[in-house]
Amino acid sequence: MPNVKNQEIVKSLTEKFKDMEGLILTEYRGLTVEEISDLRLKLRPFGSEYVVVKNTLSKIAFNGTGIEACENFSGSTALVIESGDIVSPAKVVVEFAKTHAKLKIKSGFLEGKFVNVAVIEQLSALPSKEVLIARMLGSMNATVTGFVNVLAANIRGLVTVLDAVAKKQAV
Repeated sequence: MPNVKNQEIVKSLTEKFKDMEGLILTEYRGLTVEEISDLRLKLRPFGSEYVVVKNTLSKIAFNGTGIEACENFSGSTALVIESGDIVSPAKVVVEFAKTHAKLKIKSGFLEGKFVNVAVIEQLSALPSKEVLIARMLGSMNATVTGFVNVLAANIRGLVTVLDAVAKKQAV
């Protein structure tokens, strides 16, 4: 019979896995407690958390969501559980891995399937959600602004012609 603490961990993880937008599996062997704490602090503003859990408990929790766990749940595995924006935490983890060689990205979980490290790195190269929204709104605004300028061009042309006629008649 599994102990109560492990049952609570599996229950908590299962709920987190059901609510998550994405997941990044990392190998943390060799990182100090301070480095792990630093990574957690960098992830916190994005609504993400860095969790170190036994692989068997992670697999049980994943299977509890109806998703088959991948083979990367082996060795020292820590999870970056992303509950909101998935781009910003990926950027943080990839940058942290560049400056801390002992942190290795194993794989990720996005849109209902496991993905390799290359996908996580591509995701980290994307602009943040806020930047993408700003670009989209700018594009939408540019279309409206262009339309208004086209409509106003005829009126401006008419005013210019009337002004020229008025100056010619005044002379």
